[in-house]
Amino acid sequence: MHNNMMLMLHGNKTEDHGSKNLPQEIVKLISQAQEAKKQAYCPYSNFRVGAALLTQDNRLFTGCNVENACYNLGVCAERNAMAKAVSEGYKEFKAIAIASDQTDRFISPCGGCRQFMREFGLNWDVYMSKPNGSCLKMTVEELLPLSFGPDDL
Repeated sequence: MHNNMMLMLHGNKTEDHGSKNLPQEIVKLISQAQEAKKQAYCPYSNFRVGAALLTQDNRLFTGCNVENACYNLGVCAERNAMAKAVSEGYKEFKAIAIASDQTDRFISPCGGCRQFMREFGLNWDVYMSKPNGSCLKMTVEELLPLSFGPDDL
């Protein structure tokens, strides 16, 4: 399923950086995100999203998007995974992988999810993937520069 291609942003271009060197835990994380999207409840958009979250002590939590007829009450996959982790006492994260069915671009977290991730730190990794297992890696800080967070209160 995976060609284990990892891409990183440099300026405005995307580059392949050692696809064979992607850590096994990240390959598994991306695979778990792909599996989680199968549970998505998205009757309105038909846009399935899955997320897999890795805590600092290597515990794995998954989530999928859940839509609602009252559109603004829907919940994103990333926030579902983080809420599950927090509800079980985990607040320090190593990485999150996000998956969708998009083949032409990497799935990117929405602004709300970026802010939600930021609540739990700036220096953890976000792997935005495609169905073939390739991914784009960025930190929360890179996704949400000059952000507002707990230390600002």
